[in-house]
Amino acid sequence: MREISFYQVDAFTSRPFTGNPAAVCPLPEFLADDLMQAIAAENNLAETAYIVRRAGGHYDLRWFTPTVEVEICGHATLASAHVVFTHLEPDLEDVQFETRSGTMAVTRQVDGKLCLDFPNYLPLPFSLPTGLGVAMGREPDAVLKSEAGDRDLLLVYASSDDVAALAPDLSALQAFAPYGFVATAPGQGAVDFVSRCFFPNHGIPEDPVTGSAHCVSAPYWADRLGKTHLFARQISGRGGDLWLEVTDTRVKIAGFAVEVIRGTLMLPA
Repeated sequence: MREISFYQVDAFTSRPFTGNPAAVCPLPEFLADDLMQAIAAENNLAETAYIVRRAGGHYDLRWFTPTVEVEICGHATLASAHVVFTHLEPDLEDVQFETRSGTMAVTRQVDGKLCLDFPNYLPLPFSLPTGLGVAMGREPDAVLKSEAGDRDLLLVYASSDDVAALAPDLSALQAFAPYGFVATAPGQGAVDFVSRCFFPNHGIPEDPVTGSAHCVSAPYWADRLGKTHLFARQISGRGGDLWLEVTDTRVKIAGFAVEVIRGTLMLPA
């Protein structure tokens, strides 16, 4: 048997058993793709991250849902940074992850949050696909799509109550491949905006907290609200909080992380 270290970290929360859990597996080199996919399916979390240490605070990073490898993931990057800062290189103040979507930096903040430096995926108006409103259970007021590609549709609703009440038909949503669905609305009080995220085409019915979705939603709300610093809340059952800064090309996404499981994976020889 082969053994590799395994960590499970709740991201975008300061309390265990909330936020979005991600598995993180540090490796000397990446395993075969089918084995990494099988481990992710076994973990059955929204994301399993694999990191390989390079020189000078750099790591290679790949992310797998239970069914597919993905191009970008926020919460598992935050979880990976937590593992680096806590267990692998505790003297580092920032780490650079080399990914399929370019270099993703994560920096420690003095208040204990970790801050991701992610791309700004400018959202552009998009026509509502026929039947999507019915599949979501409520037709959105507006639909936008990232200029970067076809991963997510941003569905804008009038109120946080509208988003909280959504009960989409997940099987029906699978007809709209390859899209994921980010439902968003204005927040209340100190919360600038809220969201819920559904990715049945990626093996994730509802994602508890989705950092990468804010590469699209944060630029939209920054423009609509006329501010570059925002506080967002994902109102899934587990819930999570994100502090955001939007520039012309980047979105900084900060949040807390809590380690809840540490152990060893036993792999076939």
